[in-house]
Amino acid sequence: MPQPDARTLPLDAESLAALERRGFEYRLVDSTDPASARAYTEAESRGFLGGENTEEEIAEFREALGYRRWTGVFDAPASAGATPVATINSWVGEMSVPGARTVPFWAISGVTVSGTRRRKGIARAMLEGELRTAAAAGIPVAGLTVSEATIYGRYGFAPAVRVANWEIDTRRAGWAGPETTGRLDHVDRESAVAVLGEVHERVRRATPGEVDGWEGRWRQFAGVARGTEHAGRIRIVAYSDAQGEHRGVLVYRITEDDSDFARNTLDVRVLLAETREAYAALWRFVVEHDLVHRVRARLRSVDEPLPWLMRDERGLEATVRDHGWVRILDVPTALQARSFSAPVDVVIAVEDPLGFADGVWRLSVDDSGSATLTPTDESPQATLSVRALGAVYLGGVRLSTLRWAGMVGGSPETVAALDRAFASPVAPSLGIWY
Repeated sequence: MPQPDARTLPLDAESLAALERRGFEYRLVDSTDPASARAYTEAESRGFLGGENTEEEIAEFREALGYRRWTGVFDAPASAGATPVATINSWVGEMSVPGARTVPFWAISGVTVSGTRRRKGIARAMLEGELRTAAAAGIPVAGLTVSEATIYGRYGFAPAVRVANWEIDTRRAGWAGPETTGRLDHVDRESAVAVLGEVHERVRRATPGEVDGWEGRWRQFAGVARGTEHAGRIRIVAYSDAQGEHRGVLVYRITEDDSDFARNTLDVRVLLAETREAYAALWRFVVEHDLVHRVRARLRSVDEPLPWLMRDERGLEATVRDHGWVRILDVPTALQARSFSAPVDVVIAVEDPLGFADGVWRLSVDDSGSATLTPTDESPQATLSVRALGAVYLGGVRLSTLRWAGMVGGSPETVAALDRAFASPVAPSLGIWY
């Protein structure tokens, strides 16, 4: 079913009134207007500690993110082209969920508040306004990636996707994986933009937590976006199968060690693999690269097969952190969008202080993994906070773990049954920021 264009939706009236009472103007920003776009990008860059944008970088920002809804908060009265004191942008995208399915989600990005306007209720008004707008448009899930992890729990978001950052000592780790057929080729940076988009679009559907990408992101990775630092050091390798189809792509950059030219560092910017052969071939290329002693790879799955392909897995070190945050807005639609791993028939209550997901339902999952949720007046057998539901939604967090943390109520037997149902055979992952 066609999804709404976030740019066409009206501003939330409640947040509009709340900000007006505090002396602020809340309005949509016209990304096609050069002066407005320049002021918005300057505010967002400042919020993320970036430098002043060049005209080229502003043009890239407008072209890459013009499909999004840009919202600003301004000191009132604000003239056209004024610099906002707070920013947020959003759009309707697709999030992959268990069962190789997808769900429409309200993606939120670029959240900033000027240090000169803190603690005036601006962030609360913006974020709650985004959630009310998404819910009114019928979008069942919201999501974001965050710079500060302490902010978003109060709005019902929870970390549902954790990722691993790898450090690999190539000499110690060594390669012990299989030989592969197929072919590796370097790809020029301009051509790589399309290859990245094509492979990512196929790969992301099989992994819960992944979201649909956009050309501007692939231009950044490939180093062809205007303003990219050290673009000439970015290299791209594609893996093709026997039929000549691209089944994997690697984007990397090497940093030289001036004290020892055989101990350079290879940073994996992106590694996408549709098949086992592509995965093995690309990682072998990385680990056995000439004159490289250390490899760094970010935003990898916590269930990465890589250690099993190494001769000595103690040559790898992983740091796990939160990355993809989820907020449930419509419980029946969100849960019925995903597949479950075991039958279950349980009455669940969801507690949501903001009211979007509050309610009691009978959750019935059949042998095929399809769920039905029916509102009921029955006493709940399990109670979840909306944050707990968001955390377990993609199958990477156990309800029994959250029960010990006081976020889930119910008997051990009921929670164990829900654990079996919510579990995903594929660990959630998210390989990009958005």
